[in-house]
Amino acid sequence: MSTSKGKGGTPATVALTKAKAAFELHPYEHDAAAQAYGEEAADALGVPYERIFKTLVAELDGGLAVAVVPVSGKLDLKALAAALNGKRAAMAEAAKVERVTGYVVGGISPLGQRKQLPTVVDSSALDFETIYFSAGRRGLQIETAPDNLITLTRAVTAPIGKPA
Repeated sequence: MSTSKGKGGTPATVALTKAKAAFELHPYEHDAAAQAYGEEAADALGVPYERIFKTLVAELDGGLAVAVVPVSGKLDLKALAAALNGKRAAMAEAAKVERVTGYVVGGISPLGQRKQLPTVVDSSALDFETIYFSAGRRGLQIETAPDNLITLTRAVTAPIGKPA
């Protein structure tokens, strides 16, 4: 795996490059009709659903928090709140998420967001040498070691995913 510089970088790829973290970009043809972006990426790239992680943003005690969970499951909002010592979490509305992160839904990366938000990465990420997540636009995934994501987002890890 090598660092990718290439043209048309996203804030996520810029963050990895700046940190000198090894990563690989995996572009794929995004279908505008797709609703399940993570599953679409997994199918297009031939990667198991457990290795592709989706970035979700939740309202937590009046603020926002980022949850990174495998596309094979769902976010456990109670577990997310507990991981961040919060009381209650609920999914944030899409327009607010796009405004705060600087990314569009379906292309939200946990890296390079406009504002550093508290982040929790599902502990299953540590089971893999590398994981995949959005590079900051639909049709582009980053593959990197989970430690790179955890370090750069200052994330905590916790079992926040649950079966779909």
